[in-house]
Amino acid sequence: MPKITSNKLNERQNAILAFIESNESVSIGQIFEHIQKDFEKITRITVSRDLEKLLKVSLIEKQGESKRTAVYKISSQYSILKKIDVEKYFSVDADKRESKEKFNFDIFGQLRNIFTEAEKSRLSELNDIYRKKIADIAPDALKKEIERLNIDFSWKSSKIEGNTYSLLETEQLIKNQQEASGHSKEEATMILNHKKTLDYIGSNKRDFQTVSVAKIENIHSLLVDGLNVTKNLRKTLVGITGTNYRPLDNEFQIREALEKTCKSVNETKDVFEKAVVLMLLIAYIQPFVDGNKRTSRLSGNAILQSFDSCPLSYRSMDEGEYKKAMLLFYEQNNISYFKELFLKQFEFAVENYFG
Repeated sequence: MPKITSNKLNERQNAILAFIESNESVSIGQIFEHIQKDFEKITRITVSRDLEKLLKVSLIEKQGESKRTAVYKISSQYSILKKIDVEKYFSVDADKRESKEKFNFDIFGQLRNIFTEAEKSRLSELNDIYRKKIADIAPDALKKEIERLNIDFSWKSSKIEGNTYSLLETEQLIKNQQEASGHSKEEATMILNHKKTLDYIGSNKRDFQTVSVAKIENIHSLLVDGLNVTKNLRKTLVGITGTNYRPLDNEFQIREALEKTCKSVNETKDVFEKAVVLMLLIAYIQPFVDGNKRTSRLSGNAILQSFDSCPLSYRSMDEGEYKKAMLLFYEQNNISYFKELFLKQFEFAVENYFG
């Protein structure tokens, strides 16, 4: 199976993008004149093709149809979609990074068309493979594969939150209700709550073709049951380790933000965009005192399953990289790294489960 490839820009395309970014709007002639200084053998046709690619991946916008009068400018989605050097970004201490510290109320309108046509095509191709696997697998084998994926998900999702159970210990806990020694009762409860929530989602699969605040609250309630966590929407301040970003602190604004999130997700047609937007915005809003990222991951899988798309297990996900992707969204509202991880995890799930 061919691997997912990202729409990486070459050196020349990055130079064109930087030039457009540094100017309000520029013509192809101005771009060609500027680029020629560093790329002497470049042709106008090549620059035109570079611009077409930048348009296709939504990093720039074109104004005017005539070649003589058309100008190019940075798109409204540029800051959300542009590639960021993750290692370089996080080499700077949190207190010294130039980041957004307050909630961006414009974010709901900005998270649109987040996948390129090539990415959509690849996701659709992978999902067709998944659906064929599901159609061909025997019922008993399908049941076992769902159980295996759910165990992997419960383990890794809990591990992302600091749970110290191993995958083998998680399997014993879920299959045999056998708690591992050397771990707290809360860790076992966290894992079992994942399994309980996954069962709830699986039993109410079609319900999640539309999302609501109540449905998100139901998922959260199941996830934090028995963990001494408030189940209602947050009424107090909350901080996030490793960042200066501070979520909304007003209960009414939190509910309004969640309602806008649901409206945006329900209006979105592409199932993968629905899942990614919901996951990002739940984590960004931080509507609950605790359990927000767990709720976001389960909610994303609920949407995928409701539309007969392959759920993620996150088994091969590096916890540190996941956290970096979330922090990039909190601080820059940039989804490039999270989207990259999502694409890899979707491919992993299709390749490694259901036969």
